[in-house]
Amino acid sequence: MQVLKKVGFGLGILLASLGAYADYSWNFPEPVTPMALDTLHVHNKFMLISMAIFLSVLAIMIYSIFAHRKSKGYKAVADKAPSTAVEIFWTLIPFAILLLIDFVIMGIPAYHSVVMMEDTRDKASMVIKITGSQWRWQYEYLDGDAQGIKFVSNLTTTNDQMNNAADKGENYLLEVDNPLVLPVGEKVRILMTASDVLHNWWVPQFGSSRLAVPGFIRETWVQVEKPGTYRGQCKELCGKGHGYMPVVVNAVSMEEYKTWVAAKKEEQAKAIAGADKEWTKEDLMAEGKKVYEKNCAVCHQVTGAGLPPAFPAITGSKISISPIFGEDGKYLPDSHMDRVLNGKNVMPAWKATLNDTEIAAVITYERNALGNSVGDVVQPSQVKAARQ
Repeated sequence: MQVLKKVGFGLGILLASLGAYADYSWNFPEPVTPMALDTLHVHNKFMLISMAIFLSVLAIMIYSIFAHRKSKGYKAVADKAPSTAVEIFWTLIPFAILLLIDFVIMGIPAYHSVVMMEDTRDKASMVIKITGSQWRWQYEYLDGDAQGIKFVSNLTTTNDQMNNAADKGENYLLEVDNPLVLPVGEKVRILMTASDVLHNWWVPQFGSSRLAVPGFIRETWVQVEKPGTYRGQCKELCGKGHGYMPVVVNAVSMEEYKTWVAAKKEEQAKAIAGADKEWTKEDLMAEGKKVYEKNCAVCHQVTGAGLPPAFPAITGSKISISPIFGEDGKYLPDSHMDRVLNGKNVMPAWKATLNDTEIAAVITYERNALGNSVGDVVQPSQVKAARQ
């Protein structure tokens, strides 16, 4: 009885403490897609079935312990062992019951959910390609009004916040410069891949998670039913910056989406036009600093010191101080231009991610800052010619 009193007292304290935590949630985040809602329903059904099995077995066990205890004078039957047929019978009965539960009561809902997850093409109104790389996401709209829109989404949490030198915001490590924008109510087919290692694009409220594998295109889909901003992360351990590549999705009305598409296309048109003009060194340096801190500092550090041997220093490196172009005006193999455009080893190729102006600016910045002072300038027109 003393033991039961102690257990009851402990449960009472536990229940009282739960009441003090008003935000405590026993369930998944609010589902905002059909897939997430279906997954939640299946999960709840499985939990009820599992709980029923658990309570049934526990009740039988408790009854056996108390009804057959020594203090009641119960004596075990030791003079005769049960027959093999009886043992086989009482083994097969629970097996048959569990088989029925697994394959019928639980199997049918699970099958429905799997079929729904794999149905990527039926009634899909648009296609988006998502590429994971260390450590950022690239989004590319492949059809519809937004066809041709392509951008990179980077973490915007500052180094000062990470080092506790500045206040952390509400969405610490879950904020980006370019969120993915989707229209509410539209089924979006997503093509998933990676440029270097395994990544996983995951938003808890969407109910879908698909591994991005280098060299392969994998599919999933999203249909957001409620406007809002939804946040997630890479769910596959992908290196030192794994915790610094969040996912942010803005679900907006169709009217807002069309407005965003028009603004984004205008922005990209201006960037393309900027590649045909002559930039001053000061302007290139200012733009290059932004590009470097957004895309390169995660590996080479803000100061350019790097993290050798995996991530070499920019400061004083052979790449950063050697000539870029030969006498014929073409960039030299293994030069600064070649390395940024085409990458090498763990260094990704940036030609598919950054535009001509951004590449010219970041090369100019790296050669004239971070402890380097080469003095030369790379123009966007030279990057444009190098691509050809």
